[in-house]
Amino acid sequence: MDERMRWRPVVARAEGGTIRAYDPTGERAGQTAGEPAGELRPVAEFEVPAGEEVGSCAVAADFARAWFTTADGAACLAADGTVRWRAVFGPGRTHGHGPRPECALSADGAALWVYRPDATAGRGPDRWTVLDAATGAPLADAELSTVGAGAVLLPHPTDGSVLLNVGEGQDGSTVYRGVLRGGALELTEYPWDDRCLIDLSPDGERFLTVDHGQADLTVHDHPDGAARFTVTVEDFGPEAVAHEAVIEWSGGHLDADTLAVVLYGEDEDGAEWLRTHRVDARTGRVLGPFDAHLKDCDDLSPLGDGSWLTGHGSAHPVRRWPTV
Repeated sequence: MDERMRWRPVVARAEGGTIRAYDPTGERAGQTAGEPAGELRPVAEFEVPAGEEVGSCAVAADFARAWFTTADGAACLAADGTVRWRAVFGPGRTHGHGPRPECALSADGAALWVYRPDATAGRGPDRWTVLDAATGAPLADAELSTVGAGAVLLPHPTDGSVLLNVGEGQDGSTVYRGVLRGGALELTEYPWDDRCLIDLSPDGERFLTVDHGQADLTVHDHPDGAARFTVTVEDFGPEAVAHEAVIEWSGGHLDADTLAVVLYGEDEDGAEWLRTHRVDARTGRVLGPFDAHLKDCDDLSPLGDGSWLTGHGSAHPVRRWPTV
């Protein structure tokens, strides 16, 4: 295996009280490289206890355990559905509705990183909590300055750090890097409030952000965040400008050297206009459009090996390869 592709997280989806886990790039994917399309079959399924509503979920690389968040905590499931541990985020919510905690499993499977939107739950400041994945014991915790409406967590493939994007609606977006060190969670807050974290490169050397107003994308060095290059809507040509296109908060690294970027606009009759472009991840050169078979702007999940998933909102994801 290419060293730049040695780790990608298991694809996990929660629907109707079941967490389904997929292995899109492994031997159990049911496909071989070059096949143009194919619906994936789940490798494992975990039944969530009745009455619990899943906020987000993650599955171990060996498919033996699953983790999920609810409005008030996190839990770990064994393959037979047994709850192995449960962590409760107290005190109780004072607001009945709002964003739910988001979680991600570290690349080594040892820690569950949980973003807690406590401010909108009436529990105090937002928090970032790290739990022992095997036991649920707290490893570290930090208070954040955000009032989040949603979050994205991207574990680094090799150095143990995690990137966190907290979206605050009209107030913009804050991006953090977290590292466990000496029993403490060390935070770095990047110096922007107007950029949304989209993706981390397969080798962990770069990450991608999109302007909160969707006018451009930037590739940054990891970990310091220095900008390597920025690509604007105008760089995608007159068709994008004519449709008053925006760069969507989706896409990412199609492979180690290529970005997949989704543009959205409207034609003169108000009909939706959607294009997916390749962009050189090293230089920012726009390489041209390709047919990603998207249903909507969120229907693109690059896998980093040249393929991607579609099937947003459907029963199972579909793995696709470029057609020659």
